[in-house]
Amino acid sequence: MDWMPLLSTLAGAAIGIAATLIADRNRWRREEARHALEIRREVYTVFVSALKAAGEDIRAVALGDHMSASARDAAVREAVRGTGIHTASERLWLVGPPQVVTAGNEAFHGLRALRDAYARGVAVGSAEEAPLIAQRRAAMARMRHTMREDLGIGPLGVE
Repeated sequence: MDWMPLLSTLAGAAIGIAATLIADRNRWRREEARHALEIRREVYTVFVSALKAAGEDIRAVALGDHMSASARDAAVREAVRGTGIHTASERLWLVGPPQVVTAGNEAFHGLRALRDAYARGVAVGSAEEAPLIAQRRAAMARMRHTMREDLGIGPLGVE
């Protein structure tokens, strides 16, 4: 009996099965990478939006009239809590790569420094506020740049 045709058929079947498995695995990896990118994009968007909203909210509180220092402090802190920034920050820590988490954390701390200043009574537009605003803007720009880089999007060139 001639075994060559049978061996050739078995070898061809094994090669076909292996090629199909490799192609399926590669397709699965691409889909997983695409899905992970979409998750990061969503997390980044929510985090940046929450940071922006918190900044606007604490500025609005700082512009308001408060009867006491403790009332102002409570209002500024509640304004930050109400934006969901803490949840967004935790999500960033869970899915972001180290360089994005570091940049996001710097931006978050810039917001906290501004929050604490407003809570102490620093006035919007004052000389004491100016360096805090500059620090926050720089941190936000670095964070956005790092996020865009991670998402494979080129730099804006406008910040």
